[in-house]
Parts: sequence; C-alpha cells; structure tokens
Amino acid sequence: MKLTPPATAPKAEARPQSDTYHGITRVDNYAWLRDPDWREVMRDPNALSADIRAYLEAENAYTEATLKPLDALRETLFTEMKGRIKEDDSSVPSSDGAYAYFTRYDQGSQHPIFGRKSASGDETLLDCNKEAEGEAYFHIGDADHSPDHRLLAWSADRKGSEYFTVRVRDLATGADLADEVVDTSGGIAWDAAGKSFLYVRVDEEHRPLKVYRHVVGTDAASDALIYEETDTGFYVGVGKTQSGRFLLIETHDHQTSEIRLVPADAPETAPKLVAAREHGVEYDIEDDVARKRFLILTNADGAEDFKIVEAPLDTPERANWRDVVAHRPGTLVLAHVAYRDHHVRLERRDGLSRIVIARLSDGAEHEISFDEEAYDLNLSSGFEYETTRTRFSYNSMTTPAEVYDYDMGTRERTFRKRQEIPSGHNPADYVTRRIFATAADGERVPVSLLYARETPLDGSAPCLLYGYGSYGISIPSSFSVTALSLVDRGFVYAVAHIRGGKEKGYRWYSDGKLLKKRNTFTDFIAAGEHLAKEGFTSRGQIVAHGGSAGGMLMGAVSNMAPDLFKGIIAEVPFVDVMATMLDASLPLTPPEWYEWGNPLESEEAYRYMASYSPYDNVRPQAYPHIFALGGLTDPRVTYWEPAKWAAKLRALRTDDKLTLLRINMEAGHGGASGRFERLKEVALVYAFALEVTERG
Repeated sequence: MKLTPPATAPKAEARPQSDTYHGITRVDNYAWLRDPDWREVMRDPNALSADIRAYLEAENAYTEATLKPLDALRETLFTEMKGRIKEDDSSVPSSDGAYAYFTRYDQGSQHPIFGRKSASGDETLLDCNKEAEGEAYFHIGDADHSPDHRLLAWSADRKGSEYFTVRVRDLATGADLADEVVDTSGGIAWDAAGKSFLYVRVDEEHRPLKVYRHVVGTDAASDALIYEETDTGFYVGVGKTQSGRFLLIETHDHQTSEIRLVPADAPETAPKLVAAREHGVEYDIEDDVARKRFLILTNADGAEDFKIVEAPLDTPERANWRDVVAHRPGTLVLAHVAYRDHHVRLERRDGLSRIVIARLSDGAEHEISFDEEAYDLNLSSGFEYETTRTRFSYNSMTTPAEVYDYDMGTRERTFRKRQEIPSGHNPADYVTRRIFATAADGERVPVSLLYARETPLDGSAPCLLYGYGSYGISIPSSFSVTALSLVDRGFVYAVAHIRGGKEKGYRWYSDGKLLKKRNTFTDFIAAGEHLAKEGFTSRGQIVAHGGSAGGMLMGAVSNMAPDLFKGIIAEVPFVDVMATMLDASLPLTPPEWYEWGNPLESEEAYRYMASYSPYDNVRPQAYPHIFALGGLTDPRVTYWEPAKWAAKLRALRTDDKLTLLRINMEAGHGGASGRFERLKEVALVYAFALEVTERG
C-alpha cells in the first residue's frame, strides 16, 4: 500500500464526562466534541465552537494528506462513473390532463430541471441549477404543481440541515410569488382548487410535529394550525390519495401509524380520524370512488406481512374493516395504489418483487413478474386516477433500468425508456447471482452478487460487502453505475440482505431490531464468512461498506470480527448509540426507541444496547483500515458521532492501520449536493477500498 499518513495524527484531548443509569456508570472521554449550541450549528455552521472546529479541520487535513497519493485514481474513478451517466437525460413524462410533467438534466448540470409538455411545446418550470448558484449546498425537497396547473410549490434546503423553505411559483410568468414558508420538512399537499396547501413545520428540536395550511398570497405567519402531534416519538407527514379527493395527515413511528383525512375540495374542514392508533398496527389508505369505500393496506389482526381491507367512506373506523386480500404469510405487501377501475399491489415473496393488478369490478387478479435471480422492481403511480395505465421500472445488478407503461385492462406492456450508459455496457460481461449464507441460528441470509465473468472464484478476488439492516428498509439488487468501477478491477460486489430489512418479510425486520438487533451484525459476519468459504473472496480481503444505520453495522462488525475485514467504510455512521438513545433532546431519539429500545426506562434495553453500541465497545485490539465520513449539519446522525468514534479508535487500537475521518463542513446527512459532487465522494471511498486491497 502506497499510503503514508503524516507522522503525527490528530489526537483529541480526553475530557472525561460520566453518566449513571440503572446503577451503571459510563465514562466518555470525547463527549466534548458535541457542540453545546448544536441546534444553532445546524442552521449556521459558522456557530461551531473554535476548539471543535480546529479538531475537525485537523482530521480533515490529515485525511486529505493521507489520501493525496490517490488523487489520480480518484479522478479516474470519477471520470468512469460520470461516463456511465447520460448527462443530458430526462425522465419519461407523466401525464396529468393536458400536460405531461418530467424532470431532466442538462449537459454538465448538477441539479434537476422540472418541466412539462403540452400541445404548445415544452416549458421549464424550475431550474434548480439557477436556484443553487452561489450556494455551497442545495437540495430540492418537493416540486408539486397545483391541480389547476397554474402554480408550482417547491421546497429547498440550502444548509444540509433539512430545514426546507417552500416558495410558490406562478407558472404563467415564471416568477416566484412573495410567499415564503420556512422551517418545513419539505413535503407539500395541494387542495383541489390550488389555492392552499398543507405542510409540516419542523420545531426547534427538528421534530416534524405540526401541520399547517398555507393560503397562497398570505403571510406564512398567519397560517392556520391544522393538526399538532403531542407524542414526540411520532413523525407527521402530508400527502393525498391517488384520486386527489383527500389530503392525508399521516402520523407514525417505526411500528404504529394513524391517518386523518381532509377533503381536498374543502380544505378548511377539520381533519377526520380514520382509525385511532393502536400500538404495533400500521395502515395506509386509498379511496375507491365508485364503490364508496377506502382500500387500506394494514398489518392489523396479526397480519404480519400485511393485507388489504376495505371500509366505508363515511365510517372508516377499525370496527368496519373487512378483508379484501387476506394475509398470506411470507408474501409482504409493500405498497398499493387505487385507480378508478384497478387496484395495484407491489409485493415481495422469497426476496423477489412482483406487481399484482386487481380489477375492482369483480376482484379478478393477474401479476407481472420477472425471471432473473436478483432484480429490483419499482411502481410509479403517476398523477392520474381515471386511467388504465400504470408505470413500473425494472433493473438488476447487470441490467440498466428499463421503464414500462402497463395497460391494466389489456395487459399490454409498452417500453418507454432504457437507462443509457454512454461509455458502454455489455450485461453479458457480468454475472449476477443470489446465494445464501447460514447465520449462527440457522437462518438463511440472502446475498446478491455482481462480478465480471472473467473474475476467478478461487479466493483471490477482493470483495466490497454492503449492508444496512434497519428500519425494515430492503436494499435492492439494482444496477449501479459506481459499483462497476470496482467490479471491472476484479472486485466481487456483494449486498448482504440481513435481518433488520424486510427482504424476507416483516419477520425479517422484527428479528433484527430491539432485543434481537445483534442478529443484524452476526448475519453480516456470516455473509462475509460464507463468501470467503465459497471462494468468492478470502478472509481479510473484504471491505465492508454501510451508511447511517448501516454505519452502525460497520462499527459493530469492526469490533466483533475485525480480522474478517481489510477495510471499513462508514458513511454518516450511527455509532454513538448509547449516548444518542439516552438523550431525549436530540431530534430523532424518541421515535428511535421503537427501533433500538429505550435505555432510559429499561435496564434490559440499556444492557443489551451497551453490548453492541460501536463507540462504547471500541477496545484495545487490532482493527481493519477504517474510513469514517460525516456531515457537519446532519440532523439525523450528528457530526460528533463519527468524530468521537475516530478519536477513540485512534487512542485504543493496537495496530498501525489507518483511521481516517472526513467531515464535510458544508453538508448534512446526504453528503455533498449535486449528482456529480456525490460521485466524487463515491470515487473517494472506492479509491480507499482499491488501495487497501492493493487493487489500485
């Protein structure tokens, strides 16, 4: 390896602080890296305390100097990745009455452009590149046209702290109105007349708890409060049914939900509760206009993998729910959408997705399925209700994305677009497979693989093993323009579909949370061991990669099985689990207790969490090369988590491998803004992976 770090690495001063819960005392030498005025830092990065800034900048300088020899490789990787992206690309337009709406990118542009087509031609509605001029960070939240097509409400975050400001654009003139709604979560739901919209305001703790209604042309200070959630463990969002008849106020945590309805044609009406929240019961609602009923996706009555029920429009409460599609254990219903004549379900069974179309007049069903071993399937509902067309996209680890329109009545499939790879791509040059690793308790853990057909499977190939495993989020076996740069250099690229996701149904999620969380980590280790045993790679030649909650996975496995991995890439890693879950003042802590447990109230939860919390379990031992990345204004995984972790690793590890920390001083949870800036970050971590495995 050609990397030679500077002789002196940054050393964070140990300033011990302690806390005691359930008679157990924790000592934290690096708690001081959390700025006491962190809320202000989220809004204004210049407010960061001088000593913390000095330390973070020293770490950044150390990392930059260490990785300097990889500059040429990083640029090569970036050029390759960029070359696989069609720069002047456009989405397939989505019809809505006399218009068809689309997003596009121009040659060399970082941000999307929103536009529409009509009989009179194309028009640009919002050019995010112009809005981002002069900004260190820019991220578009929502861009939603009014039902009468006169206005566009759009939201943007300019700090990376996820405080979105909503503006309203007059589409006839192209100018923004005086309306400015600040500190929102970004989402927008228009009323039927296009005169007002619902939005969620974020409080000082960055919690989305209040829904307001903004009337176009009025001062946002006079916006009416429509709903306020009093449980700080819940999130609130807004939306609408596919028919557009109802605006939705959706309240949820990670396992319980509750919905209120506002008639879109009478937005001043008080919200009507559909069904009162019941712990552990989730539901999602659509309306079937002709049959005067709601169709509800729910896990009520022990339907672990969800089912479809119906309820009358006038009396939708729980007592009136009746099964339409009964629960089928092992078939997870992921999403649904109701059109005038058809009801569409996206389902997953045995790790593979399918689309099921039901005719509402008689319930007759048919499905759309695919034959590859591992693929990703997505449903796009569009804007219209009185239509027989729906849209889906399909891709696999070897096949670029393809978009199809599907006529639900005739079953005709119309090809609309294939993801273009300007630099060229031959799927026949690659192999994608799905294999299964056996976990410690006998569970079969799916692992999706991509490698070049010529790659030897004799243990000599390095491997990048990606994982997440939290919140029920399933990692798709999808096409990646970035992964090919590793695969073309002899890597096996692997995705471990570990417990904590829903790849094998809801139970797969339940068995990877709370007091079963360690299954997530042992599944990932089992996947790595199996890949080595089967000759796809070898022990000590695996680079593990994960971000956010997947970064917690990275920290945990580096403590539990350090010799299995050559390197660890942890992006915005949630590694300071104990301190975060013990602090109810942090933005996401109360809602997260349902995912990890509440160590404030439960000694059992405290002790279990303490057994795996990555930061708390760093100890004197040899570790893989570790590269941690964070964002200064990240409200989800605060910057001090990777900073504290790196400081403790450097103080305690017993080997001379790399500990690198990079904090983006102008970004938040999503990393750098702009499609090409993000590619540069991927090129950086992949250059690290190639270097530590000596494939650079």
